[in-house]
Amino acid sequence: MKEEPITFNCAGLSLEGLIARSAVPSAAEAAVICHPHPMYGGSMYNNVVDAIVQAMWRLGRATLRFNFRGVGESEGEYDDGEGEIQDAGAAAAYLAGQPGIRSDRLILAGYSFGAAVAVRAGQTEPLVDRVVAVALPIAMIVSRARLAARKPLLMLSGDRDDFSPRSGLEQIAKDAGGHARIE
Repeated sequence: MKEEPITFNCAGLSLEGLIARSAVPSAAEAAVICHPHPMYGGSMYNNVVDAIVQAMWRLGRATLRFNFRGVGESEGEYDDGEGEIQDAGAAAAYLAGQPGIRSDRLILAGYSFGAAVAVRAGQTEPLVDRVVAVALPIAMIVSRARLAARKPLLMLSGDRDDFSPRSGLEQIAKDAGGHARIE
Protein backbone atom coordinates (compact mmCIF):
# COMPACT_ATOMS: atom_id res chain seq x y z
CA MET A 1 0.00 0.00 0.00
CA LYS A 2 1.01 3.58 -0.43
CA GLU A 3 0.55 6.25 2.23
CA GLU A 4 -0.57 9.78 1.50
CA PRO A 5 -0.33 12.77 3.84
CA ILE A 6 -3.56 14.09 5.36
CA THR A 7 -4.67 16.48 8.08
CA PHE A 8 -7.71 16.22 10.32
CA ASN A 9 -9.13 18.31 13.13
CA CYS A 10 -9.32 17.63 16.84
CA ALA A 11 -10.67 20.20 19.28
CA GLY A 12 -9.68 23.08 17.03
CA LEU A 13 -6.22 21.68 16.29
CA SER A 14 -4.96 20.46 12.93
CA LEU A 15 -3.23 17.07 13.24
CA GLU A 16 -1.07 15.48 10.56
CA GLY A 17 -1.17 11.87 9.52
CA LEU A 18 -0.48 9.32 6.82
CA ILE A 19 -3.32 7.26 5.39
CA ALA A 20 -3.10 4.11 3.28
CA ARG A 21 -6.23 2.81 1.63
CA SER A 22 -6.88 -0.86 1.02
CA ALA A 23 -6.65 -2.38 -2.45
CA VAL A 24 -10.21 -3.63 -1.80
CA PRO A 25 -11.92 -0.26 -1.22
CA SER A 26 -15.49 -1.52 -1.00
CA ALA A 27 -15.33 -2.89 2.54
CA ALA A 28 -11.87 -2.38 4.00
CA GLU A 29 -11.22 -3.04 7.63
CA ALA A 30 -8.94 -0.36 9.04
CA ALA A 31 -6.59 0.53 11.88
CA VAL A 32 -5.47 3.75 13.55
CA ILE A 33 -1.95 3.52 14.98
CA CYS A 34 -0.72 5.68 17.90
CA HIS A 35 2.98 6.45 18.45
CA PRO A 36 5.21 6.36 21.55
CA HIS A 37 5.75 9.16 24.04
CA PRO A 38 6.09 12.60 22.42
CA MET A 39 8.34 13.89 25.18
CA TYR A 40 10.92 11.19 24.38
CA GLY A 41 11.01 11.68 20.62
CA GLY A 42 8.00 9.52 19.71
CA SER A 43 6.31 10.18 16.39
CA MET A 44 4.37 8.42 13.66
CA TYR A 45 7.73 7.59 12.03
CA ASN A 46 8.82 5.28 14.88
CA ASN A 47 10.16 1.88 13.74
CA VAL A 48 7.66 -0.11 15.84
CA VAL A 49 4.81 2.01 14.45
CA ASP A 50 6.19 1.16 10.99
CA ALA A 51 6.09 -2.53 11.90
CA ILE A 52 2.46 -2.28 13.09
CA VAL A 53 1.50 -0.50 9.87
CA GLN A 54 3.23 -3.19 7.79
CA ALA A 55 1.46 -5.95 9.76
CA MET A 56 -1.91 -4.29 9.16
CA TRP A 57 -1.17 -4.01 5.45
CA ARG A 58 -0.30 -7.72 5.28
CA LEU A 59 -3.79 -8.33 6.68
CA GLY A 60 -5.29 -6.06 3.99
CA ARG A 61 -6.29 -3.29 6.37
CA ALA A 62 -6.29 0.40 5.56
CA THR A 63 -4.23 2.41 8.05
CA LEU A 64 -3.99 5.86 9.54
CA ARG A 65 -0.95 6.76 11.60
CA PHE A 66 -0.77 10.28 12.94
CA ASN A 67 1.21 12.61 15.14
CA PHE A 68 -0.31 13.54 18.47
CA ARG A 69 -0.76 17.23 19.26
CA GLY A 70 2.53 19.09 19.43
CA VAL A 71 4.48 16.50 17.40
CA GLY A 72 5.81 17.21 13.91
CA GLU A 73 3.35 19.39 12.02
CA SER A 74 0.46 18.67 14.42
CA GLU A 75 -0.70 21.78 16.25
CA GLY A 76 -0.96 22.11 20.02
CA GLU A 77 1.21 20.80 22.80
CA TYR A 78 1.63 17.64 24.85
CA ASP A 79 -1.27 17.12 27.27
CA ASP A 80 -0.09 14.32 29.61
CA GLY A 81 -2.14 11.70 27.76
CA GLU A 82 -5.52 13.38 28.17
CA GLY A 83 -5.65 15.47 24.98
CA GLU A 84 -3.94 12.61 23.17
CA ILE A 85 -6.96 10.42 23.93
CA GLN A 86 -9.06 13.02 22.10
CA ASP A 87 -6.54 12.93 19.24
CA ALA A 88 -6.94 9.16 18.92
CA GLY A 89 -10.73 9.51 18.90
CA ALA A 90 -10.56 12.19 16.21
CA ALA A 91 -8.25 9.98 14.13
CA ALA A 92 -10.72 7.09 14.46
CA ALA A 93 -13.59 9.35 13.38
CA TYR A 94 -11.59 10.63 10.41
CA LEU A 95 -10.66 7.13 9.23
CA ALA A 96 -14.16 5.74 9.79
CA GLY A 97 -15.56 8.58 7.68
CA GLN A 98 -13.43 7.74 4.64
CA PRO A 99 -15.12 6.10 1.64
CA GLY A 100 -14.83 2.32 1.58
CA ILE A 101 -13.86 1.95 5.24
CA ARG A 102 -15.83 -0.47 7.40
CA SER A 103 -16.54 1.70 10.40
CA ASP A 104 -17.84 -1.34 12.33
CA ARG A 105 -14.42 -3.09 12.33
CA LEU A 106 -12.02 -0.31 13.35
CA ILE A 107 -8.87 -1.25 15.27
CA LEU A 108 -7.09 1.23 17.52
CA ALA A 109 -3.46 0.17 17.99
CA GLY A 110 -0.47 1.74 19.68
CA TYR A 111 3.05 1.26 20.90
CA SER A 112 4.21 2.14 24.45
CA PHE A 113 2.65 5.53 25.35
CA GLY A 114 0.54 5.10 22.20
CA ALA A 115 -0.64 1.73 23.53
CA ALA A 116 -1.77 3.37 26.79
CA VAL A 117 -3.64 6.02 24.81
CA ALA A 118 -5.16 3.37 22.53
CA VAL A 119 -6.35 1.27 25.48
CA ARG A 120 -7.92 4.22 27.26
CA ALA A 121 -9.45 5.77 24.12
CA GLY A 122 -10.45 2.46 22.58
CA GLN A 123 -12.57 1.33 25.48
CA THR A 124 -14.77 4.43 25.33
CA GLU A 125 -14.64 5.44 21.65
CA PRO A 126 -17.79 3.98 20.02
CA LEU A 127 -16.17 3.70 16.58
CA VAL A 128 -13.43 1.38 17.88
CA ASP A 129 -14.21 -2.34 17.63
CA ARG A 130 -11.00 -3.69 19.21
CA VAL A 131 -7.66 -2.56 20.61
CA VAL A 132 -4.07 -3.73 20.06
CA ALA A 133 -1.49 -2.62 22.66
CA VAL A 134 2.20 -3.23 21.94
CA ALA A 135 4.50 -2.87 24.98
CA LEU A 136 1.73 -1.36 27.12
CA PRO A 137 3.40 0.60 29.95
CA ILE A 138 1.55 -0.84 32.94
CA ALA A 139 2.18 2.14 35.23
CA MET A 140 0.38 4.47 32.80
CA ILE A 141 -2.76 2.33 33.00
CA VAL A 142 -2.63 1.39 36.69
CA SER A 143 -1.98 4.96 37.81
CA ARG A 144 -5.09 6.11 35.94
CA ALA A 145 -7.35 3.40 37.46
CA ARG A 146 -7.89 -0.22 36.56
CA LEU A 147 -9.18 -0.96 33.11
CA ALA A 148 -12.45 -2.80 32.69
CA ALA A 149 -12.28 -3.76 29.02
CA ARG A 150 -15.55 -4.04 27.19
CA LYS A 151 -13.97 -4.64 23.80
CA PRO A 152 -11.43 -7.20 22.62
CA LEU A 153 -7.93 -6.22 23.73
CA LEU A 154 -4.73 -7.83 22.43
CA MET A 155 -1.65 -7.01 24.51
CA LEU A 156 1.75 -7.80 22.94
CA SER A 157 4.94 -7.59 24.98
CA GLY A 158 8.47 -8.96 25.13
CA ASP A 159 9.25 -11.36 27.95
CA ARG A 160 11.94 -8.99 29.31
CA ASP A 161 10.07 -5.69 29.08
CA ASP A 162 10.26 -4.06 32.52
CA PHE A 163 7.65 -1.45 31.57
CA SER A 164 5.19 -4.08 30.33
CA PRO A 165 5.68 -7.07 32.64
CA ARG A 166 3.57 -10.18 32.21
CA SER A 167 2.22 -9.92 35.79
CA GLY A 168 0.78 -6.47 35.08
CA LEU A 169 -0.68 -7.61 31.77
CA GLU A 170 -2.25 -10.61 33.51
CA GLN A 171 -3.93 -8.29 36.04
CA ILE A 172 -5.31 -6.15 33.21
CA ALA A 173 -6.53 -9.31 31.46
CA LYS A 174 -8.21 -10.42 34.68
CA ASP A 175 -9.85 -7.01 35.11
CA ALA A 176 -10.99 -7.20 31.48
CA GLY A 177 -13.19 -10.19 32.30
CA GLY A 178 -12.25 -12.40 29.37
CA HIS A 179 -11.99 -9.67 26.73
CA ALA A 180 -8.17 -9.52 26.78
CA ARG A 181 -5.46 -11.75 25.34
CA ILE A 182 -1.70 -11.61 25.99
CA GLU A 183 0.94 -12.55 23.42
